[in-house]
Amino acid sequence: MKIRAITTGLLLQSANQLQKIQQVAAFNQQAKDFFVQQGYEVQTTRIATNSWGEYLVGLTAKEIVQQVQNLEQFCHNLQVEFFSIGHVSQPEHIALIPEINQNTSIIYCSSNIGDTASGINFENIRASAQVIKRISEVTANGYGNFRFCTWANCPPGIPFFPTSYHQGNTSFALALEFPDLVMEAFTNSDNLREAEHNLSFLLETELTKIETLAKQVSQLFQIEYRGIDSSLAPTLEKDASIAFAYERLGLNKFGHQGTLAISAVITRVLKSLSVKLCGYSGLMLPVCEDLGLAQRANEQTYNLTNLLLYSAVCGCGLDTVPLPGDITIEQLEAILMDLAALAIKLNKPLSARLFPIPGKKAGEMTAFNSPYLVDCRIFSVV
Repeated sequence: MKIRAITTGLLLQSANQLQKIQQVAAFNQQAKDFFVQQGYEVQTTRIATNSWGEYLVGLTAKEIVQQVQNLEQFCHNLQVEFFSIGHVSQPEHIALIPEINQNTSIIYCSSNIGDTASGINFENIRASAQVIKRISEVTANGYGNFRFCTWANCPPGIPFFPTSYHQGNTSFALALEFPDLVMEAFTNSDNLREAEHNLSFLLETELTKIETLAKQVSQLFQIEYRGIDSSLAPTLEKDASIAFAYERLGLNKFGHQGTLAISAVITRVLKSLSVKLCGYSGLMLPVCEDLGLAQRANEQTYNLTNLLLYSAVCGCGLDTVPLPGDITIEQLEAILMDLAALAIKLNKPLSARLFPIPGKKAGEMTAFNSPYLVDCRIFSVV
C-alpha cells in the first residue's frame, strides 16, 4: 500500500493570498515527512482551492489566465507540482478552461454538469464537451485533458485530481493506492464471498493504521483531517493490475460476465470500512492508468458502454478513456449526459476524463509518452 496523495484544501478570497498557499505547501511537506518516517511511500502532495470563479472575479478572460499563470509560477517556486483551482459552474467560465490548460502545466480544474438538487445542467454539458474537444486540439496528443474533468454530484474534499475542490476550513485528506492488497486478497480466495471477507480484513487493518497516523498529523499541526478516500486507485505495475486481480477469482477476462458482480463486491467493501471516509470511496477503472485494463481494452473485452454500466456499482465514472479524434461535440455531449443521468439517479459522485486523440481513429493506439499513462487502443463511439 502507498499513499497516492496528501491533498490539502484551502479557501481563497483572492489570488493574492500567496501566504496561505505557502503555509499549506509547508504543511504538505511536513505531513509527507511524517508518513515517510513511519515507513509509507508518499507519491505526491497536492493543493486544492475553492472554485476559481469565487476568487477570480471581476476580471477579463485575459486577466484570469494571467492570474492563474501567476499562481502556477508561485507554486513552481514552492516545488508544488499539483494545484487544483477547483471547479466552475458557469458556461462562460468553463469556456476559458482550454486557454488556462494550454498556458499552464501543473494546474488542474473541473466543471460541474449537475447534481441531485438541481438536476442535469445541459448548458454546462455543452460547454464541457466543447472544452474536451478544444483541449484535444491544442495540446500534444490531446494530453491536456489529463488535467481536466467534468463531474456530477461530486462533493468537496475529494483528494483525487482533477475533480478535487475545497470548501470550508483548511483541511487535508488522503488518497491511497492498494491494488496489491486486492491482488493478495483475491489470490487467496476460492470464491467471491471469501474474496470480500479477505479484502475487508486487509483494508480494515491497513487503513486503520494510516488513519491513526493521520489523526496524529492533524493534532500535531492543528489542521483538520477530512478523511481517507478509500477508492481503489490504479497502478502501472503489472503485478498489481486491478483487471488481473479480478481474473484471480476465476473470471475469464476483465469485461466478461461476472465483472459487474466483482465490481459491486469491491465497492461494497470500500464503502463499509470503519475509518472516516471521504470523496468517491469507490472502485476506479481508469483505462490508461492500469496495464491490465489497457491490455483488456486492446483485446476489446469491454467498451465504453460497459464502463458506464460498471459505474453504476463502483467508483468514479469514465476515467482516462481514449476516444477518436474526430468525435463530435454532440457525441461527447451524449456521453456526458448519460454519466450525469446515472450520477443523479443513483445519487453518487461520477466524473468523466475523456481523451479524444487528434488524428487517430477507433482501433488505433494512443502515443501519450507520459509517466502516468499506458498506451491503449482507442475506443469506438456509436
